[in-house]
Amino acid sequence: MLNAGPAQAQEAVDVELVLAVDVSLSMSPGELEIQRHGYAAALTHQSVIDAIEDGLHGRIALALFEWAGDFSQRVLVPWTVIASADDAAEVAGMLTASPSQSARRTSISGAINFAADLFAESPYRGVRRVLDISGDGPNNQGPPVTGARDALVANSITINGLPLMTNEGFTSSYDVSDLDDYYTNCVIGGLGAFMIPVNDWSQFPEAIRRKLVIELAGRAPDEVPHIVLAQAGPAYDCLIGEKMWRNRSWMWQDR
Repeated sequence: MLNAGPAQAQEAVDVELVLAVDVSLSMSPGELEIQRHGYAAALTHQSVIDAIEDGLHGRIALALFEWAGDFSQRVLVPWTVIASADDAAEVAGMLTASPSQSARRTSISGAINFAADLFAESPYRGVRRVLDISGDGPNNQGPPVTGARDALVANSITINGLPLMTNEGFTSSYDVSDLDDYYTNCVIGGLGAFMIPVNDWSQFPEAIRRKLVIELAGRAPDEVPHIVLAQAGPAYDCLIGEKMWRNRSWMWQDR
Protein backbone atom coordinates (compact mmCIF):
# COMPACT_ATOMS: atom_id res chain seq x y z
CA MET A 1 0.00 0.00 0.00
CA LEU A 2 1.05 3.60 -0.56
CA ASN A 3 2.23 5.57 2.43
CA ALA A 4 0.15 8.75 2.50
CA GLY A 5 -1.23 11.12 5.09
CA PRO A 6 -0.33 12.18 8.60
CA ALA A 7 0.36 8.65 9.84
CA GLN A 8 3.87 9.08 8.36
CA ALA A 9 4.42 12.56 9.90
CA GLN A 10 7.90 13.95 9.28
CA GLU A 11 9.08 10.82 7.50
CA ALA A 12 12.37 11.60 5.76
CA VAL A 13 12.36 11.52 1.96
CA ASP A 14 14.85 12.58 -0.68
CA VAL A 15 12.50 15.01 -2.45
CA GLU A 16 9.15 16.59 -1.74
CA LEU A 17 7.88 17.08 -5.28
CA VAL A 18 4.70 18.90 -6.31
CA LEU A 19 3.57 18.56 -9.93
CA ALA A 20 1.26 21.37 -11.09
CA VAL A 21 -0.49 20.63 -14.40
CA ASP A 22 -2.24 23.25 -16.56
CA VAL A 23 -5.87 22.46 -17.54
CA SER A 24 -6.97 25.92 -18.71
CA LEU A 25 -9.45 26.17 -21.58
CA SER A 26 -6.63 26.83 -24.04
CA MET A 27 -5.78 23.13 -23.70
CA SER A 28 -7.67 20.84 -26.07
CA PRO A 29 -9.19 17.57 -24.78
CA GLY A 30 -6.48 15.70 -26.67
CA GLU A 31 -3.75 17.71 -24.99
CA LEU A 32 -5.26 17.07 -21.57
CA GLU A 33 -5.18 13.33 -22.26
CA ILE A 34 -1.57 13.49 -23.45
CA GLN A 35 -0.62 15.29 -20.24
CA ARG A 36 -2.35 12.81 -17.93
CA HIS A 37 -0.95 9.76 -19.65
CA GLY A 38 2.45 11.41 -20.09
CA TYR A 39 2.84 11.95 -16.34
CA ALA A 40 1.58 8.43 -15.61
CA ALA A 41 4.05 6.91 -18.07
CA ALA A 42 6.93 9.02 -16.79
CA LEU A 43 6.36 8.12 -13.14
CA THR A 44 6.42 4.41 -13.97
CA HIS A 45 9.39 4.59 -16.35
CA GLN A 46 12.40 2.58 -15.20
CA SER A 47 14.74 5.57 -15.36
CA VAL A 48 12.50 7.45 -12.92
CA ILE A 49 12.17 4.44 -10.61
CA ASP A 50 15.96 4.05 -10.64
CA ALA A 51 16.40 7.74 -9.76
CA ILE A 52 14.05 7.30 -6.79
CA GLU A 53 15.63 4.09 -5.53
CA ASP A 54 19.17 5.47 -5.89
CA GLY A 55 18.46 8.34 -3.50
CA LEU A 56 19.80 8.56 0.04
CA HIS A 57 16.48 7.42 1.48
CA GLY A 58 15.23 5.57 -1.60
CA ARG A 59 11.84 7.29 -1.53
CA ILE A 60 10.17 10.56 -2.47
CA ALA A 61 6.95 12.28 -1.47
CA LEU A 62 4.79 13.46 -4.37
CA ALA A 63 1.62 15.50 -4.77
CA LEU A 64 -0.05 16.43 -8.07
CA PHE A 65 -2.78 18.93 -8.84
CA GLU A 66 -4.39 20.42 -11.92
CA TRP A 67 -4.82 24.19 -12.15
CA ALA A 68 -6.32 26.94 -14.28
CA GLY A 69 -7.69 30.22 -12.84
CA ASP A 70 -6.76 31.82 -9.54
CA PHE A 71 -9.18 29.63 -7.56
CA SER A 72 -9.23 26.60 -9.87
CA GLN A 73 -7.01 23.88 -8.41
CA ARG A 74 -7.86 20.21 -7.99
CA VAL A 75 -5.64 17.71 -6.20
CA LEU A 76 -5.45 14.38 -8.00
CA VAL A 77 -2.67 12.86 -5.91
CA PRO A 78 -2.39 13.96 -2.25
CA TRP A 79 0.99 13.67 -0.55
CA THR A 80 2.09 10.13 -1.28
CA VAL A 81 5.35 8.26 -0.85
CA ILE A 82 6.82 6.52 -3.88
CA ALA A 83 9.55 4.03 -3.00
CA SER A 84 9.04 1.31 -5.61
CA ALA A 85 7.63 0.51 -9.03
CA ASP A 86 4.44 -0.73 -7.37
CA ASP A 87 3.98 2.61 -5.59
CA ALA A 88 4.51 4.45 -8.87
CA ALA A 89 1.97 2.24 -10.62
CA GLU A 90 -0.64 3.07 -7.98
CA VAL A 91 -0.03 6.79 -8.48
CA ALA A 92 -0.32 6.34 -12.24
CA GLY A 93 -3.67 4.70 -11.64
CA MET A 94 -4.85 7.80 -9.74
CA LEU A 95 -3.95 9.96 -12.73
CA THR A 96 -5.90 7.95 -15.27
CA ALA A 97 -8.95 7.14 -13.13
CA SER A 98 -10.97 10.19 -14.22
CA PRO A 99 -10.84 12.75 -17.05
CA SER A 100 -9.35 16.20 -16.64
CA GLN A 101 -11.72 19.10 -16.01
CA SER A 102 -10.88 22.29 -17.89
CA ALA A 103 -11.46 25.69 -16.31
CA ARG A 104 -11.19 29.33 -17.31
CA ARG A 105 -8.20 31.64 -17.17
CA THR A 106 -4.51 31.04 -16.45
CA SER A 107 -3.18 31.85 -12.99
CA ILE A 108 0.37 30.60 -12.56
CA SER A 109 0.58 32.68 -9.39
CA GLY A 110 -2.54 30.95 -8.07
CA ALA A 111 -0.93 27.57 -8.79
CA ILE A 112 2.29 28.60 -7.03
CA ASN A 113 0.39 29.86 -3.98
CA PHE A 114 -1.66 26.66 -3.88
CA ALA A 115 1.58 24.65 -4.02
CA ALA A 116 2.92 26.74 -1.13
CA ASP A 117 -0.01 25.55 0.98
CA LEU A 118 0.66 21.94 -0.04
CA PHE A 119 4.28 22.21 1.05
CA ALA A 120 3.22 23.80 4.34
CA GLU A 121 0.87 20.87 4.99
CA SER A 122 3.31 18.16 3.92
CA PRO A 123 3.79 15.44 6.55
CA TYR A 124 7.21 14.64 5.06
CA ARG A 125 10.68 16.12 5.43
CA GLY A 126 12.53 16.26 2.14
CA VAL A 127 16.22 16.90 1.57
CA ARG A 128 15.00 19.00 -1.36
CA ARG A 129 11.62 20.56 -2.17
CA VAL A 130 10.62 21.18 -5.77
CA LEU A 131 7.57 22.58 -7.57
CA ASP A 132 7.35 21.42 -11.19
CA ILE A 133 4.82 23.55 -13.09
CA SER A 134 3.64 23.14 -16.68
CA GLY A 135 1.59 25.63 -18.68
CA ASP A 136 0.84 26.90 -22.16
CA GLY A 137 0.44 30.63 -21.50
CA PRO A 138 1.42 33.53 -19.26
CA ASN A 139 -0.27 34.51 -16.02
CA ASN A 140 -3.47 36.48 -16.72
CA GLN A 141 -5.33 36.29 -13.41
CA GLY A 142 -4.50 36.65 -9.74
CA PRO A 143 -1.40 38.27 -8.18
CA PRO A 144 1.72 38.93 -10.28
CA VAL A 145 3.62 35.72 -10.87
CA THR A 146 7.00 37.08 -9.77
CA GLY A 147 5.78 37.86 -6.27
CA ALA A 148 4.39 34.33 -5.84
CA ARG A 149 7.62 32.87 -7.24
CA ASP A 150 9.86 34.91 -4.95
CA ALA A 151 7.82 34.04 -1.86
CA LEU A 152 8.07 30.31 -2.57
CA VAL A 153 11.77 30.46 -3.40
CA ALA A 154 12.35 32.33 -0.12
CA ASN A 155 11.22 29.12 1.62
CA SER A 156 14.01 27.13 -0.06
CA ILE A 157 11.67 25.61 -2.65
CA THR A 158 12.88 25.36 -6.25
CA ILE A 159 10.44 26.05 -9.09
CA ASN A 160 11.09 24.27 -12.40
CA GLY A 161 9.05 24.82 -15.54
CA LEU A 162 7.65 22.97 -18.52
CA PRO A 163 6.36 25.63 -20.97
CA LEU A 164 4.07 24.00 -23.53
CA MET A 165 4.78 25.82 -26.78
CA THR A 166 2.30 23.88 -28.89
CA ASN A 167 -0.68 25.07 -30.90
CA GLU A 168 -3.19 22.22 -30.99
CA GLY A 169 -5.57 23.91 -28.54
CA PHE A 170 -7.61 27.09 -28.76
CA THR A 171 -5.00 29.67 -29.72
CA SER A 172 -5.88 33.30 -29.18
CA SER A 173 -4.54 36.80 -28.70
CA TYR A 174 -3.43 35.70 -25.20
CA ASP A 175 -0.62 33.47 -26.48
CA VAL A 176 3.02 34.56 -26.32
CA SER A 177 5.50 33.21 -28.83
CA ASP A 178 8.41 33.34 -26.37
CA LEU A 179 6.80 31.38 -23.55
CA ASP A 180 10.17 29.76 -22.85
CA ASP A 181 11.66 33.20 -22.15
CA TYR A 182 8.64 34.06 -20.00
CA TYR A 183 9.15 30.94 -17.88
CA THR A 184 12.89 31.56 -17.64
CA ASN A 185 12.51 35.17 -16.49
CA CYS A 186 9.21 35.14 -14.61
CA VAL A 187 8.31 31.66 -13.35
CA ILE A 188 11.24 29.43 -12.46
CA GLY A 189 13.58 30.17 -9.59
CA GLY A 190 15.53 28.79 -6.68
CA LEU A 191 18.61 26.60 -6.36
CA GLY A 192 19.33 24.81 -9.65
CA ALA A 193 16.06 25.92 -11.26
CA PHE A 194 15.58 25.02 -14.92
CA MET A 195 12.92 24.58 -17.56
CA ILE A 196 12.45 22.32 -20.56
CA PRO A 197 10.30 23.72 -23.40
CA VAL A 198 7.94 21.41 -25.28
CA ASN A 199 7.52 22.51 -28.90
CA ASP A 200 5.46 19.55 -30.04
CA TRP A 201 3.26 17.14 -28.09
CA SER A 202 5.31 14.21 -29.37
CA GLN A 203 8.13 15.56 -27.17
CA PHE A 204 6.03 15.66 -24.01
CA PRO A 205 6.55 12.12 -22.61
CA GLU A 206 10.32 12.28 -23.00
CA ALA A 207 10.49 15.82 -21.60
CA ILE A 208 8.59 14.74 -18.48
CA ARG A 209 10.84 11.70 -17.97
CA ARG A 210 14.04 13.70 -18.34
CA LYS A 211 12.77 16.44 -16.08
CA LEU A 212 11.77 14.03 -13.33
CA VAL A 213 15.09 12.20 -13.46
CA ILE A 214 17.00 15.47 -13.06
CA GLU A 215 14.77 16.60 -10.19
CA LEU A 216 14.80 13.27 -8.36
CA ALA A 217 18.43 12.37 -8.88
CA GLY A 218 19.64 15.85 -7.98
CA ARG A 219 21.80 16.02 -11.11
CA ALA A 220 23.33 19.34 -11.98
CA PRO A 221 21.06 20.72 -14.72
CA ASP A 222 23.98 22.34 -16.56
CA GLU A 223 25.30 18.84 -17.24
CA VAL A 224 22.20 17.93 -19.22
CA PRO A 225 21.66 19.19 -22.80
CA HIS A 226 18.55 20.93 -24.17
CA ILE A 227 17.43 22.57 -20.93
CA VAL A 228 17.47 26.21 -19.87
CA LEU A 229 18.63 27.37 -16.44
CA ALA A 230 17.14 30.24 -14.50
CA GLN A 231 19.19 33.30 -15.35
CA ALA A 232 19.14 37.05 -15.27
CA GLY A 233 18.55 38.18 -18.84
CA PRO A 234 17.40 41.37 -20.57
CA ALA A 235 14.43 43.07 -18.97
CA TYR A 236 11.28 41.03 -19.57
CA ASP A 237 7.73 42.22 -18.97
CA CYS A 238 6.39 39.63 -16.54
CA LEU A 239 2.98 41.33 -16.62
CA ILE A 240 2.53 40.62 -20.32
CA GLY A 241 -0.29 38.14 -19.71
CA GLU A 242 -2.23 40.54 -17.52
CA LYS A 243 -1.81 43.34 -20.07
CA MET A 244 -2.94 41.13 -22.93
CA TRP A 245 -6.03 40.14 -20.95
CA ARG A 246 -6.83 43.74 -20.06
CA ASN A 247 -6.55 44.75 -23.72
CA ARG A 248 -8.46 41.75 -25.04
CA SER A 249 -10.45 42.31 -28.22
CA TRP A 250 -13.07 39.61 -27.73
CA MET A 251 -14.96 39.72 -24.42
CA TRP A 252 -16.21 36.15 -24.87
CA GLN A 253 -12.76 34.62 -24.99
CA ASP A 254 -11.63 33.06 -21.67
CA ARG A 255 -8.54 31.03 -20.98
